[in-house]
This record gives sequence, structure tokens and C-alpha cells, in this order.
Amino acid sequence: MKKSILLLLFVTAFANAQNVEKDRINQTLDAWHKAAADVKFDTYFSALSDDAIYIGTDATENWTKKEFQVWAKPFFDKGTTWNFTALERHIFFDKSGKIAWFDELLNTQMKICRGSGVLVKVGKEWKIQHYVLSMTIPNDEVDAVTKLKSPVEDVLIGKLKKK
Repeated sequence: MKKSILLLLFVTAFANAQNVEKDRINQTLDAWHKAAADVKFDTYFSALSDDAIYIGTDATENWTKKEFQVWAKPFFDKGTTWNFTALERHIFFDKSGKIAWFDELLNTQMKICRGSGVLVKVGKEWKIQHYVLSMTIPNDEVDAVTKLKSPVEDVLIGKLKKK
């Protein structure tokens, strides 16, 4: 009986700890998205780890943190940033509790987009280490979208095949 109670207490404590960390990650991601909407360059980029990678919606957008900062700086300087708010988010942890990954659906100026990524715990803070943003395409519209993007991406495919 004592073993059952101890096990129940352990499982409850572990679940509570994970919920606290999920809340922290949600706060980190929400604050990160809000920093872009509020045109706060330093706040936005401080949420990323030093070795972060950002992959945008265009096939050519695969940036280190520094490259992403260079690309984004003119938008922040002009006050023409983006505004993403989470509609749905799922968060998962590795066994150590120091690495988390997530996926989210976002309300954006591009309508619904999907974000996914990896966070690492640095001290007591969660930092975004890898982020992928993609536009969603309704299945019934895939043929039309493919036709629209083919002229640009056929050229890119040719260049990438030559590498």
C-alpha cells in the first residue's frame, strides 16, 4: 500500500512539474510572437538560442540566428513586422526534461500557418533552438497552389540538383 501511495505521489509530482514547464514554454513562445508584433527586435531575438536555426516559408529561408537577424532588421526598423498568435499548440519533452519540441497552428497575416520547433533549457529559461514556419494549404487547393509556385520552384529545384 505504501509503495502505491509513493508511486502515485511521484507520478503526480512529475506531471505537475511537466505542466509548469509547459506553461513556461507557452509563455516563452507567446512572448516571442508578441515581441515581433510589438516590433521589439532585441526581445524577439533574445528568445532564440545562440545557435538557433529559423526556417521560413520560402524554400530559400534556412537561416542561422545571425542571418535571420540581418534579414529581419529592416522590417523591425520600419515597424513592418509580423503578428502571429497561437490557435493551438502541442508540447512534448525528452526524458531529461531539458529538451522540448512543439507544433502550433498560428493565426497570421498569411491566414493559418504551422510552426514547429525545438526548445532547450538554458539555466531556468527555455530558448528556441530550431523553428520552422510553414503555410498550410487545404488539400483541395494543392493543385492550384502547385501550379502557382511551379515557375519559381522549378528553377530552384534545378539549382539545388546541381549542388
